[in-house]
Amino acid sequence: MGTEENLSAVPHPTPGTPPDFQHLLPEFQRLCEVIARLRAPDGCPWDRQQTLQTIKPYTLEETYELLEAIDSNDSGAIQEELGDLLLQVILDAQIAADEGRFELTAVVRQIADKMVRRHPHVFGESAAETVSQVRAAWQVIKQQEKPARSSQLEGIPKALPELARAARLSSRAALVGYDFPDRLMLFDKLREELGELAVELFGTDELPSVTPSATAASVADEPWTDAARRDRAESELGDVLFAVANIARRWGINPEEALRKTNARFTRRFQAIEAAVRQSGRALQQVTLPEMEAIYQAYKLREKSAAAGAAESEGGPES
Repeated sequence: MGTEENLSAVPHPTPGTPPDFQHLLPEFQRLCEVIARLRAPDGCPWDRQQTLQTIKPYTLEETYELLEAIDSNDSGAIQEELGDLLLQVILDAQIAADEGRFELTAVVRQIADKMVRRHPHVFGESAAETVSQVRAAWQVIKQQEKPARSSQLEGIPKALPELARAARLSSRAALVGYDFPDRLMLFDKLREELGELAVELFGTDELPSVTPSATAASVADEPWTDAARRDRAESELGDVLFAVANIARRWGINPEEALRKTNARFTRRFQAIEAAVRQSGRALQQVTLPEMEAIYQAYKLREKSAAAGAAESEGGPES
């Protein structure tokens, strides 16, 4: 077995054990030296011209690639994408150092100090037995650290995807008691918002019901003729999405993650339609909607059966 595999494999991990610094520190030093060399006057032209602003899209892209790798449960892919994300952190710090702002050492020291400071139940004398107690203590310490804010909602990144930001906004408001006392009340709120959206779309708060028909001709979407009404509908749709994000928060679900996984499922299942149609020797435009839906549902059923079989295998008596 090669050295690289020895360094990567952790056959019997002990929770809470730090890495082997004898191996880690030389590798970490080498990575920092590689990135510094790329930024040197005689280094890589592309790396040398990067700034904290220009590198932002790559940092975001690497973050999403890491999420995909985690979803795949492929340890090799996760390891690779973590490396790519670590590269972004070190490159950002090197750019900052080159501009005379700060160095990576300060970044590492600051985050380590913060973790110790915000976990007094681990590193100090405080006690916290539950997750809710830890969260409450974290918020108190965080507020003490930050300058006085004029709003409870300050500090939530504006660059967050809006569905995730909606959950964060409502979570912040809930910290000071602005929340539904019973989470079931959120479904009444959702129905209210759907009714208000229906008023702008259909002129009534009753949601339409259309029975699918295999022989019905396609109905073209009518364009908006009233810009003000379209803006009101957009506002009401936003309220619906905010209510959905709030429901997700109260049930401990990340709405952004939920939608991301739904998008991934839809992509797989629609691509199954494309593959089946190709095998039949036809083009998608030659296939009827009922045919496509039948392929979609069949693939969906196979996915669920495979997932159930995997879960049964993992939880069986032999596992």
